[in-house]
Amino acid sequence: MSSSLVPPAAPVWPFEVYDVHIHVSPVWYQPVESVLPEMERAGVHHGVLCQLHGQFDNEYQFAVAERFPGKFASIVHVDPDAPDAAEQLHAAAARGASGARIRPQMRSPGKDPLAIWRAAAAAGLSITSFGGSLAAFLTDDFARIVQTFPDTPIVLEHQAGYYLETNGVATLDEVKAAFALARFPNTYVMIGGLAEFTPRLTPVTRPLPFARPLPPILELAYDAFGPQRMMWGSDFPPVSVREGYLNSLRWTVDALASKSTDDLAWIFGRTGRHVFPIRP
Repeated sequence: MSSSLVPPAAPVWPFEVYDVHIHVSPVWYQPVESVLPEMERAGVHHGVLCQLHGQFDNEYQFAVAERFPGKFASIVHVDPDAPDAAEQLHAAAARGASGARIRPQMRSPGKDPLAIWRAAAAAGLSITSFGGSLAAFLTDDFARIVQTFPDTPIVLEHQAGYYLETNGVATLDEVKAAFALARFPNTYVMIGGLAEFTPRLTPVTRPLPFARPLPPILELAYDAFGPQRMMWGSDFPPVSVREGYLNSLRWTVDALASKSTDDLAWIFGRTGRHVFPIRP
């Protein structure tokens, strides 16, 4: 058999890799069986199931966590308009969920617009937030929310909204302004693969298929948050139509190769496990 047809061995990382952003669903995207071989091929042993926006039925994620005990944590998503939203979050935490997904703009009806945020915090859930753009994180209103829940980890997904798929190319000043939320010690930033924030060249080049110079997003995140408040997430399965699962991991590790092994261990494993632990 040609050597080019032999799949490469899974990389052996000098640290645990903990993928904090995996979407699985029998309704949209793909079931969990599709990500398992990707994780194995990339040397990723554990991960976090992150519920889709608009999908308020979290039963599939609970079932997956039960089928693979000790492998997955779970981030749930609850309809803020539901009269029992708070009870749903507390019940999810009791069943082992470690996080809740709440958009920066998400508010509850009634007298307390922050009821959904308050319920997640009271249930002991970390909060992960995707605004769709940097602008969603740049409001005074969002900064006040972060300050209101100082004991609750709040994760700014996808480079705090610097995500080409929804945001286009933002200015570095806007990125720095969003990363300035690092002044609040309960904020964290989720980084993805380089293709999340770097345009692909056409024709594709090797070894990296991206426009040069690479935007300094990872360095800016590192300088603002430090390794103990950074975490890597693959964004599976959308990553599969960008650079691919393994490339998302290895090229991001390579881009941070100047950092110490201990720093990389935090960014690619320990931080995520601390914020979104796998619970029985």
